[in-house]
Amino acid sequence: MPYFQCRLATKEGHTFSQSFLASTDDEARKYFESEGVCVLSVKKDWKKIQISVSPFKKKIKDRDFIMFNQELVVLIKAGYPVLKCIEIITSRVEDVHLKEMLLKVEGEIRGGKSLSEAFLHFENQFSKVYTASLMAGERSGNLAGVLNRFIDYKKVIIQTKSKIKAALMYPTLLFFFSFGLLAILINFILPRFSGFYADFEAELPAITRGVMAFSTSVREHLLYVFLFIVILIFVYFQMKRRENTNIVLDKIKLRIPYANKIWSESGVSLFCRTLGLLLEAGISLLSSIGVSQQAVPNKFLVKKMKSLPESIKNGQALSDSLAKTSTFPPLALDMIRIGETSANLEGMLADVADVYDEKIRTKMETFISLIQPIIIILMGLLVAAMLLSVYLPIFNIITVTG
Repeated sequence: MPYFQCRLATKEGHTFSQSFLASTDDEARKYFESEGVCVLSVKKDWKKIQISVSPFKKKIKDRDFIMFNQELVVLIKAGYPVLKCIEIITSRVEDVHLKEMLLKVEGEIRGGKSLSEAFLHFENQFSKVYTASLMAGERSGNLAGVLNRFIDYKKVIIQTKSKIKAALMYPTLLFFFSFGLLAILINFILPRFSGFYADFEAELPAITRGVMAFSTSVREHLLYVFLFIVILIFVYFQMKRRENTNIVLDKIKLRIPYANKIWSESGVSLFCRTLGLLLEAGISLLSSIGVSQQAVPNKFLVKKMKSLPESIKNGQALSDSLAKTSTFPPLALDMIRIGETSANLEGMLADVADVYDEKIRTKMETFISLIQPIIIILMGLLVAAMLLSVYLPIFNIITVTG
């Protein structure tokens, strides 16, 4: 969506220019005319033309989306109608992608749709949880309160994800550093020593012959290796678009020792936190189950939970229905059962999510404390092997010439 440079005039005769994001020049013109401003000219603002260099679609940042919802809550509480709230926020938004989305939402609302219906087109970009929350807020007449609960929910999810990413940052850097060190040794250092050793015609140790053979093979087939990696990445992303492939990959994840607990418990946490939010917003249990399932990142777990709505519809309790799926641990089932019997299911679901978030954090800290020394040891062995392959022949040459 491009920017348009609009030259405008007020009723008092003052002229000014304003850059405006719109689908067409007619849309920009109609917007300012509806505001009671005389439009003198509209032309594309070439200074703000953005050329996308990435083939991937840009997503709106979580921080910007939370800020939008916080401003929306404040304006609703101040008594502004929803359409006016969207207009005010859109005029101040700096992120182009968020502004483009809000302009489309504004157009849908002007056409007579509700806020939840206007955001339905963007479910893939955010989540069904958000549109379900908006719908619940509109039906209950407490949109600001429901949005506040969604903001709290979103902040917890973002905080958990950021902690996991931060925990994995150091091991990832160590891994890439090791890979870079190996590439430098193979491509720059070992070839120099290879020519040096050849001049002496001395028999090289087995470790040196092996490393140099590997170095030569990699350099000779570097183009083929690169093409193979590119094709592999391309095939992976093509396969990821298929639901059956994602289910198989997620099933494999759940068979990896130690990591399977983290993936399964994160699914439990997200399901419970989402379901608790929707129930608290006033959505029925049957309607909330379907949305909560979509919040689980592991597609194999989602498939196993496919029978949940039918079980709930047949009158079974949530805890009994979850027990049949074999996806929830006994502790979570017991806590949910207590929440059902005490008529505090929403609060207990939040407690279950908190418990398993803490379990995930503990497991991640343990994983990081184990993986860091392992990577450091492997780096040490790699460097030691490289040094031995370089210096052992030197000692042999000194012995022979001496």
